[in-house]
Amino acid sequence: MTTDLLLLLLLLLLLSSSRLALAAAFGVWINGAASSSPQSQEYEALQALKAAVVEDPRGALASWQGPNVCAYRGVYCSRRRNRLAGQPPDSLRDLQYLTELDLSNNLFSGPFPAAALLIPSLVYLDLRFNAFSGGIPAEAFAKSSLDALFLNNNQFDGEIPETLWSSPATVITLANNRLTGRVREVLFLNNKLSGCIPEELGFLPTIEVLDLSYNSLSGHLPPTLSCLAGIEVLNIAHNQFTGELPDLVCDLKRMTNLSVSFNFFSGISQHCDRLAGRSVFDFVGNCVPGRGLQRPPPECDGGPGDGGLSCLRSIPVTRPVPCAQASVSVGVGVIVGGAMPSFGAGGVVTVTVP
Repeated sequence: MTTDLLLLLLLLLLLSSSRLALAAAFGVWINGAASSSPQSQEYEALQALKAAVVEDPRGALASWQGPNVCAYRGVYCSRRRNRLAGQPPDSLRDLQYLTELDLSNNLFSGPFPAAALLIPSLVYLDLRFNAFSGGIPAEAFAKSSLDALFLNNNQFDGEIPETLWSSPATVITLANNRLTGRVREVLFLNNKLSGCIPEELGFLPTIEVLDLSYNSLSGHLPPTLSCLAGIEVLNIAHNQFTGELPDLVCDLKRMTNLSVSFNFFSGISQHCDRLAGRSVFDFVGNCVPGRGLQRPPPECDGGPGDGGLSCLRSIPVTRPVPCAQASVSVGVGVIVGGAMPSFGAGGVVTVTVP
């Protein structure tokens, strides 16, 4: 059986004349059920490694004999992809010193194995590619020790717990389930996003806050922003947008805060002009002629230019689009359907549900 050998964790080997000296204990993980044949790929690879070691003062490799590589000291054979079925037992909670639990790629079913959350030192929990169903407990996202949680490709349903958005985990995947919830905030501020705002972002009619500020986004605003019927706060400040700020943005009925400051807009439409004297609208630091607190002409002349062509929207659209015909899927992991702008390092990306 073909498998992958991964030399991981505490593998401290010293290279000496193309031979290896074993300086400390190490672990070898075999992904999948290993063959017991002396002709297996696992056996041959491990024996080659053993032959390369010229110093083994602690006898770590003394047990590396015979075809059953899973019995070798320091070798661990993964139980993933074994098509195990049933429900994980409540006795999981008794594994007091366990830090990683991987049940992925099997046929486990039933509710979320909540007993796993009672393992005090659990850092890594992988349940993906099974048939778990029902709701996800709020405690799954609130466990302080948990750093990675993989729940994708199951049959979980119900509302996404609010604890997701304050979770201490650095990696959470929920894709390909049956979860529900209403996205209320999309925050991409203070990153290194470049390119154009994707039109699909306008097909999230329930969001109330959209913050794209402090990035390097450019071009014209997509007409689909007129579909953000519930938007209250729209912040695209400190980017490189150009052209005229269209009515379709300023006509959004529930808008209480619109900031387009420090871009390169060269004009504002009639409806936007009506908002100019109100605190709801901030457009300082642009290139609008005859307006106060704008960029000096040399800055405007040396700006990014008309980025509309790069957005495949060479002619700015000022009329609303038929929003009822539009739709977009939202997946958690912070992937919003459609082609998103490119990402750079740093910053915070957050999607929030009620």
